[in-house]
Amino acid sequence: MLNRRRFLSHAATASVAAAFVSRGASPVFAADKVADTGAWRTFEVTTKVDLTDTTGPAKLWLPVAQSAGEYQKASAPHWMSDSKQIAIKKDSTSGADILSVEWQADGKRSIEFTQTVQTRNRTADGVAVSQAELDSALVATPSAPIDGIVKDTAMKIVGAREKDEDKARAIYDWVVENTFRDANVAGCGVGNVKDMLESGYFGGKCADINSLYTALARAASLPARDVFGVRVATSEQFKALGRAGDITGAQHCRAEVYLEGQGWVPVDPADVRKVVLEEKLPLDNDAVQAFRQKAFGNWEMNWIGYNTARDITLPGNEIRQNFFMYPAAFTSRGEVDCLSPKTFAYSISSREITV
Repeated sequence: MLNRRRFLSHAATASVAAAFVSRGASPVFAADKVADTGAWRTFEVTTKVDLTDTTGPAKLWLPVAQSAGEYQKASAPHWMSDSKQIAIKKDSTSGADILSVEWQADGKRSIEFTQTVQTRNRTADGVAVSQAELDSALVATPSAPIDGIVKDTAMKIVGAREKDEDKARAIYDWVVENTFRDANVAGCGVGNVKDMLESGYFGGKCADINSLYTALARAASLPARDVFGVRVATSEQFKALGRAGDITGAQHCRAEVYLEGQGWVPVDPADVRKVVLEEKLPLDNDAVQAFRQKAFGNWEMNWIGYNTARDITLPGNEIRQNFFMYPAAFTSRGEVDCLSPKTFAYSISSREITV
């Protein structure tokens, strides 16, 4: 239980900036250009962390949801903590917002971080974006290179296709048909695309499968990016695709590809493979095939997005992370295992707010 008498309470003074854009790019949020994608839903998402059992200096970083396009509006977050060193910092490369927390003295080390996020089901919005944003979605990263075996594989997949949409769909179909969800992989996977292709082992989870899509698309000269977030409600499609209440282990990575005239197109081949495994249905099942078609161009927004950061170094730290959608901490014992919330002592919960 948090000791509220010892807390410093804080609320950010402004809404979180329009996001999922690169440094120097124009914001893509445009309320007057919203597609008719359904009613807005409102979620309160709370992360609680307790590092009291550690000694010496400690640092904590939490991902912050950001407004994005026509499908997500994130309000100013607020927190309660005994730390006096708390700030929202922005990653200069990806634009990701990061809640940075530090403790110097031993004693109670807790924080409760809450944010309200509105979502509605998403299709491509047709909004054009800046060249800087597109350029940032065409570069290689250490965990997702776009040369060598990645480039060769992408070229084999797209073949003689000339239209960008045909290329994007061909890569999507190839990823759906050649990957599989491996339940033994920890967390969301690691998203190391080169290792997957060189080993020929295409089993993994969302960060592996959707990162593979993103890297192959970039290698085929299609702007693409991963979007890292967490599920916040049950699904209207399949039980396996939702989580409500305790969402501590519900992190989920998605992907986007940019197509001229359509804007950022949402895709999620990893969820197709999740349905196959967890719903125990073959890929050629009619319901799975229908979902497969829908998952190119649509996202059910029982999920919120945090950021598009790849191979990010968190502020005040030296350890690079392949992506950032889990709480991260560094103490006198070293890096804390983000995939072990019981020993890390964190929890994430969601509550839908109805009017």
